Order: sequence, then structure tokens, then C-alpha cells
Amino acid sequence: MAEDKRYDNVQEEIDSEDTQKDKYLTFHLAGEDYGIEIQYVIEIIGIQKITDVPDMPAFIRGVINLRGKVIPVMDVRARFNLPDRDYDDRTCIIVVNIDETEVGLVVDEVSEVSDIPESNVEPPPKTGKGTGGQYIQGMGKINNAVKILLDVHKLLFSEEMMALIAKAQEDHN
Repeated sequence: MAEDKRYDNVQEEIDSEDTQKDKYLTFHLAGEDYGIEIQYVIEIIGIQKITDVPDMPAFIRGVINLRGKVIPVMDVRARFNLPDRDYDDRTCIIVVNIDETEVGLVVDEVSEVSDIPESNVEPPPKTGKGTGGQYIQGMGKINNAVKILLDVHKLLFSEEMMALIAKAQEDHN
């Protein structure tokens, strides 16, 4: 919700981007910086009541009612098998839209919209079977920092997420 003043400056950047190429919404998760392509971000809202949906994977926290629309919510920490952490006033939900599907992503804290040109993005490191590794699109370099850029399609379009989306839509009808 844009009326949540904490995220107004970032929301304004999302809404006013002339071109979305090379733009990423960056956020913190367990002490690391991540980014997702701005073109998928609809809005950022503060954490709110999440309704449990039975028989879903642990990383699916449930659904929220956002202005009459039921939206599934994924805790990105849980998706990456990171330690749980209590939600606080910095915790927020990034609402993304991919292929006409809206999903909320719970993150520790939203940072800013960053410009990361393609020339500053390297392929993900070749590592063993790590959890979360399959969701990495690349490593974005900004000055001396590195942002882990996520592939939102891979993050969202798993069997579990598709089951939740179908269940949420079924429950809403």
C-alpha cells in the first residue's frame, strides 16, 4: 500500500521509472543484499496479517487480502532454508506480478532501486547443490558491493507455488 510512508520513496522510484532495463529493487535477507528486476514489482507493503493455508510447504506463509484480491505469500528466508526470524517493523512484503500471477515475497527489509547495467552482472557462481542457488540469475556489482540477483520466475513457478496459487484462487471463488 502506497499509504505506508516507510516505503514511499522506493515506491515512487518504482512508479516513475522511465525505463526498467537494468533496474533492480534491492532488499536485505539474513545479512545479504538481493535484487529482483523492477519490472516485476507492483508495490511494497508493510507486514500484515497472513492467513494460513493448510497443507502447504513451510515457505508458503499463506495468503493476504490486498484490496479484495487474495495473494499468496512466500517467506523468502524460508524458501532459501535460512533461519527463521520474527517479523518486525522493517519486515515487508514485495508484491510481484509474473505472467499475470501476483505473489507477495516477505523480506527482512527493502533497500532501494539500483541501476545495475548488464555489463556489471556476472553469472552465478558454480557451486555444489546449494539451497537457493537455483534461484540466482546473476551477481550484480555496484561499486565494491555485490547484490545477489534473483530469477523471480524460478523462485515462484515451482510445483508448490502453483498449488498455492490454485488453492488461493479456489478459496476466493
